[in-house]
Amino acid sequence: MFEVKNWHSVDDYIGAALISKEEAQEETLAANARAGLPAIDVSPPQGKLLYLLACAIGARHVLEIGTLGGYSTTWLARAVGEGGKVVTFEVDAHHAEVARANVAREGMSARVDLRVGPALEMLPLLESERAQPFDLAFIDADKPSNAAYFDYALKLSRPGALIIVDNVIREGAVADASATDSGALGARALFDAVAAEGRVEATAVQTVGAKGWDGFLIARVR
Repeated sequence: MFEVKNWHSVDDYIGAALISKEEAQEETLAANARAGLPAIDVSPPQGKLLYLLACAIGARHVLEIGTLGGYSTTWLARAVGEGGKVVTFEVDAHHAEVARANVAREGMSARVDLRVGPALEMLPLLESERAQPFDLAFIDADKPSNAAYFDYALKLSRPGALIIVDNVIREGAVADASATDSGALGARALFDAVAAEGRVEATAVQTVGAKGWDGFLIARVR
């Protein structure tokens, strides 16, 4: 029986076997660490999963809420291809500066529209632009706002789009009524909102790995 300490080594194995050096963005992760960013990026296998999902549905227009240092942003920018666009929101100006440098080094600047400020204040502005609807949305920001972010992503997405929300299992706290921290409450509010929303069909998948015990919620817009 594998122990928790082995989850990281299995992620390393997956990365070595299935993710090339060119894909892995090791310098982005190193730059994030040097700049003092929290080590809360998606793992390399999770980043490639986002890339593959975006490629599978032919996503050309992607919304990301929570840029951090641009690691997941670059995975998604690779998926949209030339002429595609990732619109990404980051509340922290320092994080955004690091992300811009990382995205530029990866050659993805032309595909990324990075907007700095509180997403819940800026999303209505994005809605007012009446740009083309999104094919995929990835939400990985402050957890108490997940239900509100999901609502905006749904309004801004086309039928058939995917909405993916990270960190929804919270080491099982989502299903533990005695857990009252903001992350657990935010996760449960998200599940309640999605369950009550007839315009989507959804599931969630638990994950273990370098990021511990957590998981994604994945919804498809009807």
